[in-house]
Parts: sequence; C-alpha cells; structure tokens
Amino acid sequence: MKRFSYFWLVVITALLLGACAQATPEATEEGPPPEPPSGLPDLGGQEVTIAVENAYLPFNYIDPETGEPAGWDYEVWDEICRLLNCTPNYVEAAWEGMIQAVSDGQFDAAADGITITEDRAEVVDFSEGYINIEQRLLVRIDEERIESIQDIVDNEDLKLGTQTGTTNYETASQFLPEDRIQAFEQFPFAVQALISGDIDAVIIDEVAGQGYLGENADVLKLVGPSLSSDQLGFIFPKGSDLVEPVNAAIEELAQNGFLSEVNARYFGPDFTISYDDLFPPEEEGALPDLGGQDVTIAVENAYLPFNYIDPETGEPAGWDYEVWDEICRLLNCTPNYVEAAWEGMIQAVSDGQFDAAADGITITEDRAEVVDFSEGYINIEQRLLVRIDEERIESIQDIVDNEDLKLGTQTGTTNYETASQFLPEDRIQAFEQFPFAVQALISGDIDAVIIDEVAGQGYLGENADVLKLVGPSLSSDQLGFIFPKGSELVEPVNAALQELMDNGFLQEVNTRYFGPDFDITYDDLG
Repeated sequence: MKRFSYFWLVVITALLLGACAQATPEATEEGPPPEPPSGLPDLGGQEVTIAVENAYLPFNYIDPETGEPAGWDYEVWDEICRLLNCTPNYVEAAWEGMIQAVSDGQFDAAADGITITEDRAEVVDFSEGYINIEQRLLVRIDEERIESIQDIVDNEDLKLGTQTGTTNYETASQFLPEDRIQAFEQFPFAVQALISGDIDAVIIDEVAGQGYLGENADVLKLVGPSLSSDQLGFIFPKGSDLVEPVNAAIEELAQNGFLSEVNARYFGPDFTISYDDLFPPEEEGALPDLGGQDVTIAVENAYLPFNYIDPETGEPAGWDYEVWDEICRLLNCTPNYVEAAWEGMIQAVSDGQFDAAADGITITEDRAEVVDFSEGYINIEQRLLVRIDEERIESIQDIVDNEDLKLGTQTGTTNYETASQFLPEDRIQAFEQFPFAVQALISGDIDAVIIDEVAGQGYLGENADVLKLVGPSLSSDQLGFIFPKGSELVEPVNAALQELMDNGFLQEVNTRYFGPDFDITYDDLG
C-alpha cells in the first residue's frame, strides 16, 4: 500500500527486522521466562509510542473475533520491547499524515508496512529493512487483456488505480501519465472500482493483494511479475536514540529464529483473515438514513448540462438536480437547491453557508485544503475551442509558439490554471463568465478558449457553423461535490454515489445528459 509491494513469498525471507506483539513469555513449569540476551541496550522501562493504522493486513488490524488489535507489527514490537526493556504504547493513526507526524515528534515510531525510500529518509530515520515486499497487478478474474504492466501501457483504453501517497502510486507514475491513473484515498475504494469495472487494474503490495482476494477469489486475481521489490522499515523522528537499539533487537530476532516463526504465521497459508473479515460488505440497500435532514446545495443554474433553467418550463433542471434528488431518495434527506454565483461558491461552502455544492467542481489539492470532496463522479477533459475557420491552431503548442495568439478562459477555474501552465499572464484573457469568453472568441478579440469539453459541446449548439473543438485533451480531471471541512455528509453521499454506480443510475443519467440526444445549448438559455 503505502509502503511496499507484493511478493509475499519473499516476505518470509529472514531479512525481516521485526518487532511486534508476541506477548511476554509466561513462566512455565521449568521456571521463569528467559532473560533477554546480554549485550542489548536496556531502555529502563521507557514508554515508546508507536503509530499503527489498524487496517493493514497482516501487519496491524482489529481482530474480527476478539475486537482487539493484532498483527505482525504488534507481535514484533512486543518482542522488541521485551528485549530492550521498554513499554510499547500503540496509537491508532491514519496513514495519510503518519510519516509527517513521526517527523514532527508526535510519535516515537511508526509500524505500518512503510517502504524505505530516499525521499522519506529525508524527513524520518528508518530502522534496518525487515522484509522485502513485491508490487503486483490486481485485476478481475475474467481479465484477458492484462498479463503485465506493459499490456496496460500499450492499451490506452485501460485505466490503472492505486492509493494516493503510496509507493504504489509512484510505481504507477513510472509507467503511465497521470490521466491514466486513478488515485483513491483508501485502497478499498480502488478495489471496489476495479470490481465494478470503473478501472481495469490496481497496483498493490502483494501481501495486501492476497488480503483483498479473501472471499473475492472468484472475482479477482493477481497477475504478472513483480513491478518492484522494496524493503520495509520502522520509522523514527530524525536523530532518534531508538534507532540503534531497535536495529540491535531486530538483528537478535533474525538470529534467534523469532522472525522466521512470526513470518511463517502471518505470511504463510495458515493466516486466513481477509479484508472481507475486517470490513464485511454492507447488505444491499444498507445505506445511511439521514432522517429527512434538509441539505442545502449550492448550484449556479448556468452550467450545462449540470444545472440550468429549462428554457421551455422555466424550472431548474440538469444532471446535478437528477443525481442529488436520487442521492437524497436513497439517504432519506431533503435537497434544498440554492442558486449561487460560481465566484465565491467554494469559499461559501467552506464557511458553512451551504451544506454542499454541485456545480461541476474539479477535485484539486488546493481546493481540498478548504473543503471536503466526495469521491469523483465523472472525468472531464479540457479542450481548445476555436473559430470554425481557424487554421493556425491544432494544439496548445501552436498557441505557445505564436505570440500573436491570445487565449481566453474564466477566472478562478481549473481551465485558467491549465492556461497558466502554458502561457504567461499577459497572453491569457480571463473573463468573469465563460459566455463572455466565447463571445470574445466569436468576435475575434481572442483566438481560443480553454474549456471543459462537456461545456464546450454546450457552447457549440447553434454555433456549430462558427466554432469547433480542436486538439487532444489538455488534462483529465475528476469532478466531485464539495462540503464544509469535516462534514458528516461526505461518507453517506459517497455510499450513495457508489450505489448509483452499481445499480446503473449514473450510467443512465450520463447517457441522457452527455449523449447526442441532449440538445439544449447556451443559445437556448440566452
């Protein structure tokens, strides 16, 4: 995951460094437990706080039978502390932010299957590597197109999933451009997207892949050779006095056979706990019930086909309305749509003026600092819109190379950010609303507009004899709904979105609004 890879046969090699929860040996009929070997440091009973995720098989998890923490990390660290005379204090922490938290000194150590990398070693100290992990490809059981990563590279129709902030993501980036990688906050989301057919493969650590197979052995399989072989290590704040004692204990555990024993137990065929055991799938229809809660949703009512005022009925309509109506039907909530200008909408949601916003909002890291996003519900391509008789422009590079050409877009959008990646500000003309940019293009004041392809199709409308879309996609972005930070609506809405993907509703509504039968244009809206 975050951390390492797949080949868990290699995992059992005695390279393992160890440290976790083998309970202190009990006294036996022969006498008291053996004393720790001489020559190891004595930490004098020091408490050591150790960050664990409690969700990463087989290293750390909550035992489904006992409800207690368990796993390789616990057994090894318990034994390390027995040898060094320290007291392990395990603290549950999310993977995202764990390395930085250790770097900041919030924990004395972290044990969470963490891959040793040069970048991470700049902010934390690593123990000696205690295990080798292989990265592999997880695919659907009936997948016949993929036998190796090269098959994915060669077929541009295939999309690869993984988890953000992991070495798996880094490996994916070595083979594919970003627009062919779909990153998820947690691996279970990636695996579910694979099962549902939204992506075609997942790069995953082999040990974790085996855990995900579980009861999905009739649905998923691991294919191809190892993509990389990485070592895992415990991490500590830079300059920690614990590194050398822990390394000495790991060496002792490798020599006395403890690591071989614990590896055989957790990485061998007798370890049968799976992610299905830890996170049982919810019964069909078991969605959260919001008890009729009123949910205020900001919409612009001016962004085809997501939200607009129907020119025939004078009533609000669009993709956002249909999807949110269905979400609230599933969750037992009442949608209350409030018209709001795009400029200021994200900040208004951040300030709590609305419970959510639905306006074709691109998921970006900067925005995610002030609002929470739902899971992405659609991919949007950015394209160039030009006049029908334009012969100078076939790609963004043509604009870059010709300083006489001027590019238009809308302020405060990802389209503007994309434009800024290619051109200096004095060659970009930003407008408050996209219709003004399109009008400037038609009148010849600018030479092209960067625009979301869906919106571009809407602008063509009756202007098909005046405008055209040209060139390849400039970027592929996911759209999501936004919520105030910490909103309790995020998880229920994500669950509802997943249900809408599974039951075919999203496919049906996408066909209706993004297909050839949707003929409302911005000319119709006025």
